[in-house]
Amino acid sequence: MSEQKKLAPNSLSFIALTNEFCQAVEHAESATREDFLANMLKILPRIYIIAHDLERDFTFSDYSIEPYLTEDVYNQVREVMSRVLAEEDVYLEVFVEDMKYSDTPIASSISENLADLYQVFFNFIATIKDAPTEAQIELIGLCKSDFRTYWGQTLCNVLRAMHAAYYNPSNTDL
Repeated sequence: MSEQKKLAPNSLSFIALTNEFCQAVEHAESATREDFLANMLKILPRIYIIAHDLERDFTFSDYSIEPYLTEDVYNQVREVMSRVLAEEDVYLEVFVEDMKYSDTPIASSISENLADLYQVFFNFIATIKDAPTEAQIELIGLCKSDFRTYWGQTLCNVLRAMHAAYYNPSNTDL
């Protein structure tokens, strides 16, 4: 009798947190700027820690994270977050490849970075939700690989910008 594979507790936490992030983004329109930023500042560091600690005992096979999110929905969530963040949406980015060759600062957008993360997590959740456990383990491995090469840096960059926006000295409500 073969041993049945199970998802590790860390993997279950990762799935739950990425789902929580997606829910927060989808409800951004009903949140205040401060509440939205506070919620993101609670969720994103936890996602980073869990993703960093995900196990590496996977082998890549025929599974892939499917692109479920449409461009229209991506643009819609980005625009909603941009409205919520207002003038705090744009920040100067220093951790981009083009910065090495630029004499001028490069602007980035919190809403666009969050929409990029939303796309990663939405596609991950949509792909994993009905997959068998073996596939889920592989899909988590793919997401961990993408964390190392792409979205982990995006998460860190936007977290820095959100921290600056939330703890702005002019924000006396905190």
